[in-house]
Amino acid sequence: MKPAPFDYIRPRDLKEAVVALSELEWGGRVLAGGQSLVPMLNLRLSPLVRLVDISRLEELRGVDETADNITFGACVRHGEFEDGKVPDPARGMMRHVAGRIAYRAVRNRGTIGGSLSLADPSADWISVVMALGASFTIRGPHGERSLDAADMFVGPYTTALGEHDILASIRIPKLSGKARWGYYKVIRKAGEYPMTIASVVLDPDRDRHSIVLGAVNRGALTMTETGVVLNGAQSWSERLESALRAAIRRDLEAAGRTEDVCEMKLSETTVLRAATSALVQ
Repeated sequence: MKPAPFDYIRPRDLKEAVVALSELEWGGRVLAGGQSLVPMLNLRLSPLVRLVDISRLEELRGVDETADNITFGACVRHGEFEDGKVPDPARGMMRHVAGRIAYRAVRNRGTIGGSLSLADPSADWISVVMALGASFTIRGPHGERSLDAADMFVGPYTTALGEHDILASIRIPKLSGKARWGYYKVIRKAGEYPMTIASVVLDPDRDRHSIVLGAVNRGALTMTETGVVLNGAQSWSERLESALRAAIRRDLEAAGRTEDVCEMKLSETTVLRAATSALVQ
């Protein structure tokens, strides 16, 4: 199939892009990398009146580094993280994750901002930016605003972005030299959408001990109890594993995710393997 007819606009800057969206009550869509949107348009699964192409806006492709943070334009591509063409505030975590997103052809075009804006529950970046404590700059018809990652993702395919908003940049705090991280996802074969994802960030100097579970067709879940157990852990042990299993169970129960035994076991295993990866670095 091919898309239904639509207007195509390539704005000169971000301000013009916002205006192009704001002229419509509904039906405006933003094209960044197009790796998810274009197939959906071809299948006519995404209603569309106007396509606003922001893929070549230089202001969305910049990288700004300070002593404490790195801010990435929303149109920085996965492949640029994978190839080390942009700095990694997470001491290798973002480069590691980027290199495992789908296939290289997708990573050549797909963008971090496009992925986060779509909020596919199987997307790799959501759990990562949440665990890292990212914040977002959003541009809309009423100006610019900032939003923390915890408030950005409302549920599967649902974010706090308004109908006429565009994600402009993602700011990631730098991890300290003592930080450790872990990342694990369950996939049937390389390149497929994962069934579960877990991101772990342990940084005692920044007082950060974050564990985020993603995928399984649900919104990302911050594992609060599990993070408390991991806080201060220096090495893996049977005692720690037992405590983590109990904490994971409490987090899943609090989120109402214990009805499906298979899903619960898959989630537990994914979090445990990500935690193990962080502690054995």
